[in-house]
Amino acid sequence: MSQPAGIKPFVLNMNVGGNPFVVHAALLWDDQDLILVDTGIPGQLELIRETLKNADTSIENLTKIIITHQDMDHVGSLPELVQALDGKVEVLAHELTKPYLLGEVPTMKRGVVLPPAKVDTILHDGDILPYCGGIQVIYTPGHTPDHISLYHIPSKTLISGDALTSHDGVLMPPDPNFTPNMPQALESLTKLQSLEIDQVITYHGGVCTEGIQARISEIIKG
Repeated sequence: MSQPAGIKPFVLNMNVGGNPFVVHAALLWDDQDLILVDTGIPGQLELIRETLKNADTSIENLTKIIITHQDMDHVGSLPELVQALDGKVEVLAHELTKPYLLGEVPTMKRGVVLPPAKVDTILHDGDILPYCGGIQVIYTPGHTPDHISLYHIPSKTLISGDALTSHDGVLMPPDPNFTPNMPQALESLTKLQSLEIDQVITYHGGVCTEGIQARISEIIKG
């Protein structure tokens, strides 16, 4: 994409057991990179290909994939993407996520060993990635021990992964049914309070733009 740095939700309308399953991954771009954050459940290669085509680009333009955490609905199609791109796409993930992506250990919640993909770049809390105008890595464990969120500096957009969810445009806590350490998850949200956030892309729920910091404070307080 030969245009200024940008970001938008990357909506994957998937199907699980005959039921619709919609997630809001994220797509970032500048004149050098096209970056996908998270990959949906396994088997979504063609959906990702078609969704990129509808976004006026192509899967061949993907230069980087950032993974927020190990859950299957975030990492499931990573091996297929890496294979389809002949391993030429760079995969970035937190050091605690790496063993899951390499197929070395089973995922915590599903107990599934992923087909081995790869991790090219290890991410750390506070890293500023020099892509698409700058992306800050925020380590936000609780939903999983390896969870990260991402802050796109130019657009003041938070990619929350599962650290936050939303409903009808209102920020909500992480899903307690899938968050084994809720106290830690809420403590992680305090890291977000120093950021100037104009919008949040929540993986489950979509985009929020109203009263973000006030709502984060409410969630932290319970």
